[in-house]
Amino acid sequence: MNQPLPIKPAELKRALSVAEAAARAAGKIMRDNLRIKKKINESSQHDIKLELDVRCQKKIEQMLRKAFPETPILGEEGITGDPTADHRWVVDPIDGTVNFTYEIPHACVSIALQSRMGKTGTEQDYKSVVGVVYDPFCDELWTAIRGGPAKLNGIRIQVSNRAKLSESIVALGFAKNKYTLEKMLPAFNDLIHRVRKIRMMGAAALSMVYVASGRMDAYLEFGLRLWDIAAGGLIIECAGGEFFHEAVEGEYAYRLVASNGKLRKKLEKLGK
Repeated sequence: MNQPLPIKPAELKRALSVAEAAARAAGKIMRDNLRIKKKINESSQHDIKLELDVRCQKKIEQMLRKAFPETPILGEEGITGDPTADHRWVVDPIDGTVNFTYEIPHACVSIALQSRMGKTGTEQDYKSVVGVVYDPFCDELWTAIRGGPAKLNGIRIQVSNRAKLSESIVALGFAKNKYTLEKMLPAFNDLIHRVRKIRMMGAAALSMVYVASGRMDAYLEFGLRLWDIAAGGLIIECAGGEFFHEAVEGEYAYRLVASNGKLRKKLEKLGK
C-alpha cells in the first residue's frame, strides 16, 4: 500500500531537521524550568498537566507550521488542522510530566510525522515516517526516517540480542486510569519472577528508545496515547525491533508491546 501523496526523500530529511530543531527548542524550555516551581493546570491521582506542557507545544507548533504550514498537528495539548489529513504531525511536548513536575530529570519531547498508507479509513492507516525523541537532561536525540537506520546523536543504534526473559530488563507502565492499572498489575506479577529486572521509568517515549538502543529489551503498557508512541515506535522498528500496538477503549489509545523482536511471543499476551 502506497501513500496517496508520496513524500520525497528530500522532504523527509527536511521534516526530520525541522522536528529535531523543534524538539531541541522545547527541550531547552524544559531544561531551563526543571528546578523552578511549576504551574499546574490540571491534576488527578495519577497524572498532571502543566502550563509548561502548553508552552512547549506552542513552541513546537510554531516551528512546525512555519516550515510546513499545511500539515495538521495532533498533540497531547490540542489539535491544529484536520487530524485525518494524508500527512500529520503527532506531538507530545513533555512525555514524563509527572517526573518533570517532581524535578526528576527523566522526561522528553516526542515528535513524529505520519502518513496515511492504507485505505481502511481508520487510525491503522497511518504510519510514522519521521520520528524524533529528545531527552534534554542527557542531551540525547534519537531519530529515524522510515526505511533508514535509527540513530542516537547521529550514531546508528540497534536493539539487543537477548532472547531469554531471565536475562532481560523489561519496562512497564501503568498509565493513569484505574482500568489500565488493573490490566498491568497481572503482567507485573507474572514478569517479576521471570525477568532480570523490571523498570518503571515514567516516560513512555524514553522507554521505547531505550529498547531501540539495547539498554532495555522490551516495554509493555496498556492505555498509551498515540503521541506517546508515534515517534518511539518508528525508532524501534528502524533499530531492528518490533512495535506491536492495538487500539483499545479511548481516543487514540493503545496497548503496546515493544521489544527487540526476540521476546514478543513471551510477552504478547500480557496486559490484555
